[in-house]
Amino acid sequence: MQADTTAPSSPSAHLHEHRAGDAHYKHYTVQRSQSVLAWSLVLTLGFAIVEVVTGFMSNSLALISDAGHMVTDAAALGLALLAQLIAKRPPSARHSFGFGRAEALAAFVNSLVLMVLVAWIAYEAISRFSHPEQVHGATVFIVAGIGLVINLLLAWLLSRGESNMNTRAALVNVLGDLLGSVAALVSGAVIYYTGWMQIDPLLSLFVAALILHSTVGVLRESYHFLMGGVPEEINYLQVGADLEQIEGVCSVHDLHVWDMSPGQPALIGHVEITDLKHWPDILRAIKAMLLEKHGIDHITLQAEVAPQGRT
Repeated sequence: MQADTTAPSSPSAHLHEHRAGDAHYKHYTVQRSQSVLAWSLVLTLGFAIVEVVTGFMSNSLALISDAGHMVTDAAALGLALLAQLIAKRPPSARHSFGFGRAEALAAFVNSLVLMVLVAWIAYEAISRFSHPEQVHGATVFIVAGIGLVINLLLAWLLSRGESNMNTRAALVNVLGDLLGSVAALVSGAVIYYTGWMQIDPLLSLFVAALILHSTVGVLRESYHFLMGGVPEEINYLQVGADLEQIEGVCSVHDLHVWDMSPGQPALIGHVEITDLKHWPDILRAIKAMLLEKHGIDHITLQAEVAPQGRT
């Protein structure tokens, strides 16, 4: 039989390996492509430099906000790329669960940075309502138009890549920046044709609100995962009830359900049964039920003989 060449090759590899009857999850990813994130990072960082310079030259808050958002996008994409590279590493003697959580950590950090950016945009916009500043509308319009095209290309690239928590966080950043480019485009056109400077901070606040709405969802999802929360698609109470319906099971306690890495639920717990000699059959029934009804493949259970009176 041909050996599994994707398995970890460290001295502790036999401690991490899965054998017949175990879950198929390997605690690390082996086929996730980074090309989409890499190209997105190059495009974003390149145009961010251009937009930062022209944003300050034109004195447009809408363009500066969009430039700042693109710089944040570049950092977010860089973190996403780094996280995916880290997530490919196999488990080790010091990190027995592997590095799958790196993606959620990067998504969480990206979201926090975006929240800070939104606060800065709101502060600058409010101050400009009372003290309007001159903005070069034509420059804003041209640069924002180029930014819109680039962001459309980035959104297309990311939407075609593999979907996971980290790439969704990066896509949220890019979609927010796309809205920023639209706002800057409108702002430049209005200022150029009418001279109404208040449109610049007004549209900046609008974009900040949209970014905030999108960011909160990613922040909540990544926080829930990092805190070991029960996966959204799994009903914890129903899992416990279904376990206790298995023939031979008296009760279940110390039950925990969480995601090993995004989309890979795991379960551990203690099961009280009437007779330990029936445990192999009970365990097979439990595994089949959990996989079929709840999609849980990674299962670790400790069998205990139920005290007198619970049988």
